[in-house]
Amino acid sequence: MLKLSVVIITYNEEKNIARCLDSVLSIADEIVVVDSYSKDDTKNICKSYGVRFLENSFIGHIEQKNFAMHQARFDWILSLDADESIDMVLKESIIQFKLNPTADLYQINRVNNYCGKWIYHSGWYPDRKIRLWSKAVGDWQGENPHDKFLPYSTKSIVGKLKGNILHYSYTSIEQHDRQIDFFSDISSKALFEKKIKHSFLMKFASAAYKFFYCYILRLGFLDGRVGWVIATKSALANYKKYSKLEKLWDAQ
Repeated sequence: MLKLSVVIITYNEEKNIARCLDSVLSIADEIVVVDSYSKDDTKNICKSYGVRFLENSFIGHIEQKNFAMHQARFDWILSLDADESIDMVLKESIIQFKLNPTADLYQINRVNNYCGKWIYHSGWYPDRKIRLWSKAVGDWQGENPHDKFLPYSTKSIVGKLKGNILHYSYTSIEQHDRQIDFFSDISSKALFEKKIKHSFLMKFASAAYKFFYCYILRLGFLDGRVGWVIATKSALANYKKYSKLEKLWDAQ
């Protein structure tokens, strides 16, 4: 049976990390937590589980996840965020994978929990993510804060595991608003550094399309009131991103 390293990055995750660790204890041969100098009890909780706990200054999600991946002792990596865990079906799929791997990397469905409700529409499910791979086949890429794992070769074999990653994304609308502010700062700066020009109309057009996409095209109305909230907040996120990009260019 092959050895598996579970790799997690954290910052002030005392409310989430125990749930995450509990879900992988039985399938992990090693758990590596890379923390960005949390100010809460994250460190003590992690150490109580006997994980390898490392601290590294945070530059960006992509940089931190690549750093964390390369701290793993084993070739095969399962990457999780601290506010995620795995369900029993996925746990069994990983056990079977460890007995007989058939691909270079694996996609896993992720289901998101919004204010206590599991979301199966609104463009939030199946939310497929590559989260299990052999270390040599690729790395984290994308545009902060929206990281994604990509293989180096188009010939890499991509498999799919049954089950879900359970993502406890937002416990309140206020938390969602704070994250929109935080992520729109990061994404607008990333666009600015890539010399992407802003358009006055872009912030309105992108917001309107995002609402239409989430609520109509991806059947967000089937998620009830929460679907409406997700669509409006997704639109707001795009609006803020391009508004902040506009301000960065205007300041030049």
